[in-house]
Amino acid sequence: MSQSVRPPRAWAWRHAPTFAWLAISLVFTVIHPFVERGTWLIVHGLLLGALGHAILVWSTHFTQALLKTPEHLDPRARQTERLIAYHLGVALVLTGVGIGLPVLTVPGAVLVGGAVAWHLIALITRLRKALPGRFTGSVHYYVVAAAMLPIGATFGALLALTPAGPAHNRLLAAHMALNVLGWIGLTLTGTLVTFWPTLLRARMHERAQRRANRALPVLVSGIVLVTAGALLGRHEPVIAGLAVYLLGLTWWGSALAAPWRARPPREFAPWSVAAALMWLVGGLIWLTASVSTEGGRASLAAGYNPLLSILVAGVAAQVLIGALSFLLPAIGGGGPAVVRAAAAPLERFATTRIVLLNVGLFLCLLPLPSVARVVVSLIAWVAWTAFLPLAWLSRREAARVRALPVAERSPAAKSTETPEAAVGTAHRPGWSAPQFAGSLAALALAIATVLAAGQVSPVASPSANGSAATATASGETTRVTVEMTADMRFVPDSVEVPAGNTLVIELVNTDTTTQHDLVLDTGTRSERVAPGGRSTFEAGVITGDVTGWCDLIGHRQAGMTFAIKTTGGASSTNPEGTVGATQAEPAPGGHAGHSAAASAGPTGAAADLDFARKPAADFTARDAALPPLPKSNGPTTHTLTMRMQEVELEVAPGVRQTMWTFNGTAPGPTLHGRIGDVFEITLINEGTMGHSVDFHAGDVAPDAPMRTIPPGESLVYRFTAKRAGIWMYHCGTAPMTAHIAAGMAGAVVIEPEDLPAVDRSYVLTQAELYLGAQGGAVDTDKLAAEKPDAVAFNGYANQYVHRPLPAKVGETVRFWVLDIGPNRATSFHVVGGQFDTVWHEGAYLLRDGKGALSDSSTNGSQALGLQAAQGGFVEMTPVEAGHYAFVSHAMIDAERGAKGILQVTD
Repeated sequence: MSQSVRPPRAWAWRHAPTFAWLAISLVFTVIHPFVERGTWLIVHGLLLGALGHAILVWSTHFTQALLKTPEHLDPRARQTERLIAYHLGVALVLTGVGIGLPVLTVPGAVLVGGAVAWHLIALITRLRKALPGRFTGSVHYYVVAAAMLPIGATFGALLALTPAGPAHNRLLAAHMALNVLGWIGLTLTGTLVTFWPTLLRARMHERAQRRANRALPVLVSGIVLVTAGALLGRHEPVIAGLAVYLLGLTWWGSALAAPWRARPPREFAPWSVAAALMWLVGGLIWLTASVSTEGGRASLAAGYNPLLSILVAGVAAQVLIGALSFLLPAIGGGGPAVVRAAAAPLERFATTRIVLLNVGLFLCLLPLPSVARVVVSLIAWVAWTAFLPLAWLSRREAARVRALPVAERSPAAKSTETPEAAVGTAHRPGWSAPQFAGSLAALALAIATVLAAGQVSPVASPSANGSAATATASGETTRVTVEMTADMRFVPDSVEVPAGNTLVIELVNTDTTTQHDLVLDTGTRSERVAPGGRSTFEAGVITGDVTGWCDLIGHRQAGMTFAIKTTGGASSTNPEGTVGATQAEPAPGGHAGHSAAASAGPTGAAADLDFARKPAADFTARDAALPPLPKSNGPTTHTLTMRMQEVELEVAPGVRQTMWTFNGTAPGPTLHGRIGDVFEITLINEGTMGHSVDFHAGDVAPDAPMRTIPPGESLVYRFTAKRAGIWMYHCGTAPMTAHIAAGMAGAVVIEPEDLPAVDRSYVLTQAELYLGAQGGAVDTDKLAAEKPDAVAFNGYANQYVHRPLPAKVGETVRFWVLDIGPNRATSFHVVGGQFDTVWHEGAYLLRDGKGALSDSSTNGSQALGLQAAQGGFVEMTPVEAGHYAFVSHAMIDAERGAKGILQVTD
């Protein structure tokens, strides 16, 4: 069956947005390594922008062609308004996500969903007014597809408002199921029932439409199962839904074989569409297998997703350029000669482009060296982008021939052949064997060149004196599998490699809660492997002994190290007999040089530390006031959401560090309650590594509530306050010292039952700062050596010197003090003040001047001594106005920033 594919000439401009979004997507492809959310922009620029526009335009056109309904049911002016609304929505969505503004993303998603809902109403209107026909089943596909997009867009809007966590992951999976399998998948399958024979210029299979009609409920059932399973967070319905969807595709696709056998593809368009269908089926099979395993689900949640490459490059890009290569020549009209002229440029290097794109994509999914994958992906990208200049040549050639007098165009101009039938017939070279062989040879040559360059590149380990190791590349590869375990070990922790061999390591993360990676002292590093996931890492040509470690903070110090030892003679040493590798400085975030920093003077942020410097004029100190208690006659339930976030904060004037925080502050928020109160804390890990929490104020078995939460997950921690104290809470994930020193700690104040009211209550937590690079994370070598750069009250050195705490003469001031540590003790003292009440770790040492062994009210105290994780409070009543310094009387710590001012006025 051959259908009319040329819309009126007035529609030609409507394809400009497709090319505009294609161009924008190509720009995103180039700049995405340097742009936050760059990959997201590539995907949505192509799928939502270019492909979405094509779906709206061509499903409308094909519906009209198949149903032959009156134009007034959906006038072109109304269609134009719909397209404008759609593209405005797409622009808002991409801008909002790109710059992180949900206030733009949500209205954009609403506009996109509303425009497609409008499109759905137009389709239903045409369908209801049409006479029964053979091909109404294809329009049913368009109707169901259009019904799914607004729901998927709603999930997209909710994603912009939902923080990272299990709910976000479930919404994302449902969003993808409806938009990819529904909006794109059903539109594609509904169109190809009739468009596939047209591409091949073959007869349509007599049972094609019937099979398509029967396949639609099966496909929809699969989408519903996948979406429901995603929203419920259950993988079993997702697997079942994918299997059902694949079954429906198989039944639907069986009708496509007959046209292929009758007239095999010879031009670019059908080959491109056929390749896209193969990638679609292969991607769904891969996805089903991934969802079936715990490791695969973890990899998907962590973003390790080859399906993204398959969907964008394999399916969407090829469907779009394949269909447009067939349709564009007919858009401008002008007769068969013009159509032939427009089709010819789009067939140039057809076999080469098909092979480079598809074989290149396949190679990118293999565990090739990273440089080789980059080169191959660049070749595939060039093969895809060639469509844009060829489309421009097509339009120019059509204009040239159209400008000729009819008699001079071509003998075909006098033919009765329709323009649609003329598409491609002027240039039918068939499958080019020379282009096929040449394309494969080009890819093989590119990979071989990269590998050869890598064998003599600086990837090989340098020798101890800086010269290259003496071994030469053997051309052979050693492959090993190394597990990364929950107790922070590589298993095995060393491997032997013949000198000169290329080493490929398959990293398997058996830790179910924490990411790990592997960094080598040659400067090469693996990607971070998600809990339960795996990754292939090429270490390069090994010419000397190499050491490695996990680069997550504290993991190396905890013993997560790795060794590569060479065998085969003297190749592991240089001529002087020294070991063949030195420790080069790794990429940012590594640990090279930390030991030197700890012993040879300040480096990094510590070099910028000046305790006499004032903060900026707009600096606001952390509010030290104890949060008020809710008014209650009985036990209160305190509910709080605490987000584990990695945030760059200023910790001293001019000094910034990436702190690991609860709710974006270090220390975390102070909680305040009474004995008998219930605390229900929802913890959400929005960081890049596993975190946990241990509330000392709770009396609970640690196994479940204190477990490490992987990135993107959450748990609810519930405890009842049974005893009074100022209790510490902190991250308990190993290495605990690093997590606490990086800021993941805070205070819970549970008041004694007989605690009298005072005029002012302040909470001060003391913690050490072990500074890494500016903006970097905690330096764990300094931490292990117990050499802090600064000590601070409430997370910022000397902040209360610059922003004093207020009080008045005659007021009773209570200082709640907690030593967060993680290592050093404190001796809290107020210069010029005396304490008449001291409460230490749940007991009064002094109360209103009366000691435990004395009834005299004239006793006093000068300091509250606390070890790490201990707390208490002291009270004083200043009798004169002035500036009372409060310090840790471990004076070196006071000089390092553990100092503040109580400013007392009359």
